Amino acid sequence: MFGPTCEVLLKTIENGTGAIKGNTDLAYESITTLEFIFVLHLEKEIMEITDLLCQDLQRQTQDICNALRIVASTKLLLKKMKDERWDGLLSPVKSFCQEHNIDIPDISFPYFSIGDRAHNECSDNTLEHHYQVDIFCEVVNYQKMELNHRFNDSSTKLFRLSTTLDPKSVDESFQSNDIIKLVDNFYPEDFNEQEKAVLKIQLQHYEIDVVQHADYKLLTSMPRFCQWLIKTRRVANFHLIYRVVSLILTLPVSTATTERSFSTMNLIKTRLQKKNGRQVFE
Repeated sequence: MFGPTCEVLLKTIENGTGAIKGNTDLAYESITTLEFIFVLHLEKEIMEITDLLCQDLQRQTQDICNALRIVASTKLLLKKMKDERWDGLLSPVKSFCQEHNIDIPDISFPYFSIGDRAHNECSDNTLEHHYQVDIFCEVVNYQKMELNHRFNDSSTKLFRLSTTLDPKSVDESFQSNDIIKLVDNFYPEDFNEQEKAVLKIQLQHYEIDVVQHADYKLLTSMPRFCQWLIKTRRVANFHLIYRVVSLILTLPVSTATTERSFSTMNLIKTRLQKKNGRQVFE
């Protein structure tokens, strides 16, 4: 897409007039720089790492057990990217620039920001330091921070306790105390003290009558589990457990918000606009 985009911009520059021609020329100059290409490659790698988690959160049937594993692996891959990927990132960027006839400055040269006062600055930082610290590390750290914010210790604990009632956890030892902790910590207003006492009794029967049932072990999700409780009329005996599962299925996981946290475009766009001193991408 980069090549055709450049061709369109060049034709617009050739045939355009006035402000359109000037803005197009500025846009072309901005996207045909080493820094812009570096940012594109960096964003591509980050989105490749986070794509699996985004897809998992978009599924209509939330698999909490699997989501927790993908969150953990995404955090680990971002950390690994920061620790190990810098040395190998510039090579494909330079190859891309050579393929599209984009000038490649010596990254050992001093770095000067683009602006009216650039000529008066005295910089101790090199271009390599700018790319590695100001862009690469900052963007990866931003992604890690957002991921930790969206899936902090409290929300992770909520998900972990919720998996106790997921049929996919059938091979693990059933921990009824986890359900009590879940209700006490996250749904205290949905159950009064008498209901909590009844819930403890229901969980004792539930562990024998449901968890060990052959049909239960064949269920693939919590929505299907709810349907099974209704179909087998066990919902009358385990109505409080059914309420807990219903609450779990309405967990406030905002897919749109999570996806936005993985998009670096606004961060990158703002930085480039400030350096160019003009609204290049508007």
